[in-house]
Formats: sequence, structure tokens, C-alpha cells
Amino acid sequence: MGKANSKLSAEQIKDLQECTYFEKKELQQWYKGFKKDCPSGQLDRAGFQRIYKQFFPFGDPTAFAEHVFKVFDNDSSGTIDFKEFICALSVTSRGNLDEKLEWAFQLYDIDNDGYITRDEMRQIVEAIYKMVGSNSNVPVDEDTPEKRVDKIFQMMDKNNDDKLTLEEFQEGSRQDPSILQALNLYDHIV
Repeated sequence: MGKANSKLSAEQIKDLQECTYFEKKELQQWYKGFKKDCPSGQLDRAGFQRIYKQFFPFGDPTAFAEHVFKVFDNDSSGTIDFKEFICALSVTSRGNLDEKLEWAFQLYDIDNDGYITRDEMRQIVEAIYKMVGSNSNVPVDEDTPEKRVDKIFQMMDKNNDDKLTLEEFQEGSRQDPSILQALNLYDHIV
């Protein structure tokens, strides 16, 4: 009974290969795991938060997971289907520097207006601080989210308008090793 949707069709694989960096076999493996964890074919917010909690047991990843969920949920349906999941995973795990920075920009641009404000940056940084928790070995390089946001804006906001464009974000991120490291890129470009 459960076998009907346990494999991707040839057409689905072709479509996913065109929009991701994954090979056919990898897509099939990811799909098998996705269907095992999400038999309905949809990952909801609660399930997404449970996944983050497994990786960050010493902190509270709820707020950060919610922000990431919104970026994964490309069609704003309230759930993530396999295509949304694998496309976002492809960018975050195998995308080039510009693709990863564009994805990160979407994460920080909470209201999707094309700018990252200090408040949006603070919300994400606070969520990261809560997620890594005080017992974590993950270093946070500033005492408070506000200090971290001030440092980022001093470095990135070239025209001092208290909002970052995609271009300012990309340029500033390339100059900050901690941001590149967070994107798992530092080792590839140094």
C-alpha cells in the first residue's frame, strides 16, 4: 500500500536534476528518507522544529527553525514538500557563494521587501544565540545580539541608511570570515 509514492518518477527526477546539484541516485536516497520521516509528503513547522532540536539540544532552536522554515516553504503553503526541501538543501549544501549568500539574504529579509533592517538582523541573530545555547561549544563572537548587529551594520551598511541591500550583504559577507564560516564556505575560498 505505501509503495505507490515511495519512488520518484523519471519526470520528477529530471525536473529535480534541473533545479538542484544532486544526481539521480542521491535524489532517490533523499526522497526515500524524506518519505520515511514525512509519510504524507509534507513537512510541517512542528516537524521542522523537531529536526532542529535534534541538532541543537542545549539551546532553543524554535525561532531560528521558524525563520528557516519560511525560506524553505517557497510557496508559503505552511508545509515543505520534497521539491522545496531538496532545492533549498541543494543551495545550502552545494550552491556557489552567490547562491548561498542570496539564500542567507532571504533568511534575514524577514518581510521580503528586498532589504535587511537592523530589526530583522537582530531577530535572526537573537534566534541564533538562543539556538546555540549557553552550554554549546559553538562560539558567539559578541556578548549580545545587539553588539553583533552593530558590528555587522558598521561593516556592511556602506551608505548608512540602516538597511542592507543584497549587494551590500554579499560584499560585506565576503569580507567577514565568521559569516563565510557560518555558510560553510570559509575553507573553500581561503
